[in-house]
Amino acid sequence: MADVQEVEVVVAHNERATLRVGDVFLKVDADQTRIDVEVEAMAMAPIPTPEVLWRRPPVLAIAAVPGTALGRLGEPSSASPAAWAAAGAAVRMLHDAPLPPWPGRGVDAIASLLDEECEWLVTNGVLPTDLITRNRRVAEAALRPWTPVFTHGDLQITHVFVAGDEITGVIDWSEASQGDAMFDLATLTLGHEEHLDDVVAGYGTDVDLDVIRAWWSLRSLLAIRWLSEHGFDPSSPGCEVDVLRARM
Repeated sequence: MADVQEVEVVVAHNERATLRVGDVFLKVDADQTRIDVEVEAMAMAPIPTPEVLWRRPPVLAIAAVPGTALGRLGEPSSASPAAWAAAGAAVRMLHDAPLPPWPGRGVDAIASLLDEECEWLVTNGVLPTDLITRNRRVAEAALRPWTPVFTHGDLQITHVFVAGDEITGVIDWSEASQGDAMFDLATLTLGHEEHLDDVVAGYGTDVDLDVIRAWWSLRSLLAIRWLSEHGFDPSSPGCEVDVLRARM
């Protein structure tokens, strides 16, 4: 690291920051519980994860994983269908693994949070009421009992790295918990519905497409306020607002 000429700010807001220094990522988090979860989840996961180099609170140093991200919201993915299927297979391996100790949110808590966020969106005129109402109705399908599995919790495509048709690493495990398998699959394919069949082909059985689509709406509705308040634009092309519009 002594020869590094540049420090790249990967993400930064008032809760956490991630810097890249050469082949090392430095994660600084105000909540050390999230870092505890991340380190333990990576150790438990049966799929490729970054190597933990050292930890000196509030900083966690991890090695960069090889390859490139599966894709980005708002941009066509250059990854092959086989790579998307490999991602689905990796998610299945994770979901079949022993449960982690963190319970995650239950259905009632998620439903209550959804009510709060929809009310905020309407009250503040962030989105048209009919758009919120329609997606709130679609989201209902996700609010049902599920059998908990080991979920990543934030399995967006920028967190899944591939080289050719192989998964080389999955990063950012701070939201890992016991949760709904369909939530991970929905997060992975959010904004990239065209690759859902590839992911499902790799994942295998026990996939409910209606629930995945419901989670697209639910996750997007829950995310808009947080994204807006932390310097991100959910109305960028292909992002959360477009995902909601696609359900109309």
